[in-house]
Amino acid sequence: MIEVNALTKRYGDVTAVNGLTFTVRPGHVTGFLGPNGAGKSTTMRMILGLNRPTSGSATVGGVPFARHGAGLRHVGALLDAGDAHPGRTARAHLSALAAGNGLPRGRVGEVLAEVGLEEAARRRVGGFSLGMRQRLGIAAALLGDPPVLLFDEPVNGLDPEGVRWVRGLFRRLAGEGRTVLVSSHLMSEMEHTADRLVVIGRGELIADESLAEFAARGGGASVSVRTADPAELAAVLTQEGAAVRRDGGDALTVTGLSAAHVGRLAHERHIQLRELAPRTGSLEQAFMRLTTAHADYRATPEDAEGVRAGASTGEAG
Repeated sequence: MIEVNALTKRYGDVTAVNGLTFTVRPGHVTGFLGPNGAGKSTTMRMILGLNRPTSGSATVGGVPFARHGAGLRHVGALLDAGDAHPGRTARAHLSALAAGNGLPRGRVGEVLAEVGLEEAARRRVGGFSLGMRQRLGIAAALLGDPPVLLFDEPVNGLDPEGVRWVRGLFRRLAGEGRTVLVSSHLMSEMEHTADRLVVIGRGELIADESLAEFAARGGGASVSVRTADPAELAAVLTQEGAAVRRDGGDALTVTGLSAAHVGRLAHERHIQLRELAPRTGSLEQAFMRLTTAHADYRATPEDAEGVRAGASTGEAG
């Protein structure tokens, strides 16, 4: 488990992280989101003891990471896919990490196979694509078979097959009871990967909740209904305070009531339902709504028009 308590980091007059408190629990994939400059990377570095906090604390398994001997046995992390020395082979890079953490040499071959780099094991890292370097970084994080794992933008450079693979990997790791924290700016990846979200802006906590709860903040949450008597059901739901849209035939879209509430009202009025399905709000809409005021860099509509005009005339900014 990762516990962050009143964590603060200042660089002179600049506050990168401000009183941040959250917990990342085992058995879940927790997404770590925020606009550029929100303090995500600084927070992850403090969790790993790479940056010292100005105040507050970050612990892994109840103690600061620096107190763990043989760190890779306790925490695995991918913060920068470019960390590996370009002149070393993939196998040499992992072998050095294994030796420094007292891990068996056989573990190197196991993680190379797990991330799909067996055939590239003797190639120098400097010749790797970004996707291959990401896989090598994931292999390094897995090397000590740790109970806690942190990944910063892990899908950058991965092809579609690699993205599917890494989604499944994170799910499997969480299913094994491990603590998994994944930082990403890709909302689509969080929709496919995360169970919970921790969202920060300008170093402060904005949200700490389930994926469904966060998506509902974006608005647009609704219930899709098909019924043998759409007119009667629409009247009942409208009287209950819902907004009801006829979608043609036997279909309705309902906002303002939960699927359970709609189902209960239909049952009470003996109205036959053919379909009842909730539609969640957009994760991207929720993210934009909550973080716009916390973003340091925002484009205005005028900026966007300028970009489009430049593109159409072949101009570069």
